[in-house]
Amino acid sequence: MKTAAAPAQCRHDAGQNHAVVAIPRSPRLLETLLANLDGAVYRCRDDEHWTIEFVSEGCLALTGYLPEELLLNQRISFLELTHPEDRAMVRAHIDSCMRERRRIDIEYRIVRADGALRWVWERGVGIYGASGRVEAMEGFLQDVTERKEAAQALQEAERRYRSIFENAIEGVFQTTLDGTYIAVNPALARIYGYRSPEDLIVGLRDISHQLYVEPERRREFMRLMEQQGSVSNFESRVYRRDGDIIWISENARAVHDDSGGLSCYEGTVEVITERKLYEAEMRHQATHDALTGLPNRNMLHEHLQRAIQAARQKGGLTAVAFVDLDQFKFINDSLGHQVGDELLKTVAQRLQSCLRDSDMVARQGGDEFVLVLQNQSGGEAGIAEVMQRILVAVSRPWQAGGREFQVTSSIGVSRYPDDGRDVETLLKHADSAMYRAKEQGRNNFQFFAPWMDTQVSNRLEMLINLRRALDQEEFKLYYQPKLSLVDGSVVGAEALIRWQSPEQGLVPPDRFIPFAEEAGLIVPIGEWVLRTACHQNKAWQQAGLPPMPVAVNLSPRQLNQSLPAFVADVLAQSGLAASCLELEITENVVMKDAEKSVATLHALKRLGLQISVDDFGTGYSSLSYLRRFPVDALKIDKSFVRDIARDADSAAIVKAVISLAHILNLRVIAEGVEDEEQHVFLKENACDEVQGYYFGKPMAVEDFTAWLGKQAIRRPDPACK
Repeated sequence: MKTAAAPAQCRHDAGQNHAVVAIPRSPRLLETLLANLDGAVYRCRDDEHWTIEFVSEGCLALTGYLPEELLLNQRISFLELTHPEDRAMVRAHIDSCMRERRRIDIEYRIVRADGALRWVWERGVGIYGASGRVEAMEGFLQDVTERKEAAQALQEAERRYRSIFENAIEGVFQTTLDGTYIAVNPALARIYGYRSPEDLIVGLRDISHQLYVEPERRREFMRLMEQQGSVSNFESRVYRRDGDIIWISENARAVHDDSGGLSCYEGTVEVITERKLYEAEMRHQATHDALTGLPNRNMLHEHLQRAIQAARQKGGLTAVAFVDLDQFKFINDSLGHQVGDELLKTVAQRLQSCLRDSDMVARQGGDEFVLVLQNQSGGEAGIAEVMQRILVAVSRPWQAGGREFQVTSSIGVSRYPDDGRDVETLLKHADSAMYRAKEQGRNNFQFFAPWMDTQVSNRLEMLINLRRALDQEEFKLYYQPKLSLVDGSVVGAEALIRWQSPEQGLVPPDRFIPFAEEAGLIVPIGEWVLRTACHQNKAWQQAGLPPMPVAVNLSPRQLNQSLPAFVADVLAQSGLAASCLELEITENVVMKDAEKSVATLHALKRLGLQISVDDFGTGYSSLSYLRRFPVDALKIDKSFVRDIARDADSAAIVKAVISLAHILNLRVIAEGVEDEEQHVFLKENACDEVQGYYFGKPMAVEDFTAWLGKQAIRRPDPACK
């Protein structure tokens, strides 16, 4: 394109005389200027293809085409250069500008020669003829791709931020320094119970008083912001719009402007109500008994420690009372754990009703409760009055399973500072006093006295020695014969445990079995008894003695689903036939959980052994259950046998048991027979078997073996060999 030289002129003022001077310039000055522009200058026709009449050299860098390739559409037209999707929009804009004689000002995409897309900004004007028609369009195209991409990236970032802001689960906010919300997202509105962010901004104008349950939390929030410039995991209770209280956790920071001045606060809010409730529940479970809801042992120790500190500082008498239920095990074993649990909850309520708000009742474990009584101004008399009130409250009649029970308690009391100056000592001495109350006939309370420590030491020594006895094989089995009342022959024997203690000599079971149960040793001891009795019975048979069944007593804790497998394993190891083993289970044990007992007894019976119900008549057997139990015999408790010759009621009970057993096709065994009168009565009333000192005391293995060699032994079962 050729350009005409347009002489530049300047005015020189010299005494009002003006001279016009031409400044010479290069004829290619305009071409050089156009070539150096960052873009392309053009002139095109206003036709269908926007035919190019002139384009500067900058078109190569912009479009990838040489100027001559665009002139007169030699290779490509201006229209084809425009991105297909933008052509209609560009055409409409330019047509509108031409009609309205406006400047062209538009951004759109072009397709470079290499196929790349570029954004261009076009500015131009229409050249109009004398007739008013558009003769041409002249303008300038500049590459604005980087700016457009930056703007698009910013727009996308803003869109994403807006999406995050609008759709976040956490609440997001900005507030002024004085606590007015500037911006909030929908999540925060939902958290605080407002329909929309706008409602929250309008309705929540005073954060300190409208929002925070404890306004001092807002003051603490502001203090941290001033000191640190941020807060993390700041937990508070706040009001929702409907008045409900929730827990929130805030994270926030101070926002500064370009000059460093504080402009606002911004942050996030998360609802943590469920977590706080869960934590509270965990704390409660850690410090309270799950069954009764009373404080547990951990909380008891903490409370008692605080009570001791308060008494040490302010004076006053603090008492610790150890409460143990007297008949709980009997009811728990007879009626089942569910009834036992209901009893414990009832007793807990009764104990609480007897105390002041400043006192504490805690569950120590099992059927044991501990009371902490603070500031007892009445001395021992005042404590005694409270204990008497507790004895009466606990012993009130109690209903369970359609029956009425009366449960009593034994209470031991220790006092601070006379009986101890620390938690452990006070509890230990209260426990010692409680055992003294039991020795005094139960249903009473006893204050601790120093001599009671000796009794506690004896009990602890007994427990320690029992653990050693099992390891050192100090237990022995004695055997007591069972005889037939028909012909006097030996029909079996019962294995009875004894403890050959190095310190105490031969200890009978009634002295150590309760301690074994308390120490958790009764199960391994019971298993030892079963193994030993089976191996001894097999040894007698191998020595040539006629086979007979040997009875073994089972502990309540042994009667579980694993018992049949254990018994089968013992029989296999000893080589003893199952019919030569009889298991004795007390009436209360089988009635403890009758449904499970039936299943376990059937599994045992399938092994081929015999089962008898011991201590019959002392529990709560139901005839319907007794018919379902796969038992072979009933053993009448010796408490009834002892008085059958002198007491009409005992005689009637024994007769009824014998009759009932025979109706159910069960053998009847009377234990504790000690004289001829009892023998005659039982024989006359068709009792099947007897056992007691009148026929033979429990004997050591050697003595019983010698005794057996002189007796006639009835073969009970061909399989017993």
